[in-house]
Amino acid sequence: MSLKNPNVLNPRSRKRVAIVIANAAVSTTTGWPVGFWWSELTHPWHVFSEAGYEVEVFSPAGGRCEADAMSDPNDASGYSRSDLISQGFIHTAELRAKVEQTRPVSEIEIATFGAIVVAGGQAPMFGFERAVDLHRKFAEFLEAGKVAAALCHGVAVLAWARGSDGEVLAKGRTVTGFANVEEDFADQAVWSYGMLPRDKHVMPWRIEDRMREIGANYVQAGLWRGFAVRDGNLVTGQQNFSGEETARLVVEALGR
Repeated sequence: MSLKNPNVLNPRSRKRVAIVIANAAVSTTTGWPVGFWWSELTHPWHVFSEAGYEVEVFSPAGGRCEADAMSDPNDASGYSRSDLISQGFIHTAELRAKVEQTRPVSEIEIATFGAIVVAGGQAPMFGFERAVDLHRKFAEFLEAGKVAAALCHGVAVLAWARGSDGEVLAKGRTVTGFANVEEDFADQAVWSYGMLPRDKHVMPWRIEDRMREIGANYVQAGLWRGFAVRDGNLVTGQQNFSGEETARLVVEALGR
């Protein structure tokens, strides 16, 4: 392997990973403000840090990003109160600043990173269609033989990312992402609390359905089970409980 190739990292240098989180958006189905999901940033960050990697945080547009409220361990809902990794990240000023000052995806220098990891949350379902720089960078990582990973609703990037041949990247590949059974669970939850009428859904479309439509081999492990799958240098994780599994497959692919 020649080190003269700009797309190959020096195996003796510290490995670097670019984590992409979504910019804030407004749900077109609920009208609620939506963002990225804390654990899908913090749990991979923790795994990569333990592996000795350098991690940088980006977003499609750059700047300050906002998290989905229920992903915050301090949220009144208590949904994520047991997420101590996110709690530690949020209360470490140096790390919290990474979310306040993200760099735009367009600034990712592929030659200096071994992997790109796209985190989820609700915002990707409403903003990633327009994130053309993200589509392009994700495809460039994959086609350069580097690791391209997406997690939960971050897998939405695969609905639009295409290779240099014009084909969608996920066609013919085995992938996972937020499952229909989990979308059903989320819909039932908001319906039961009267937060949405029963003819409305939380998401405007579904990851599982779209992946099947574009010719991917979609797989999942069941409701809320941590799960990730690797197909060559493409890694995908099922949902917000799969951040560690996703990151460990990235480490497996990159090495230490």
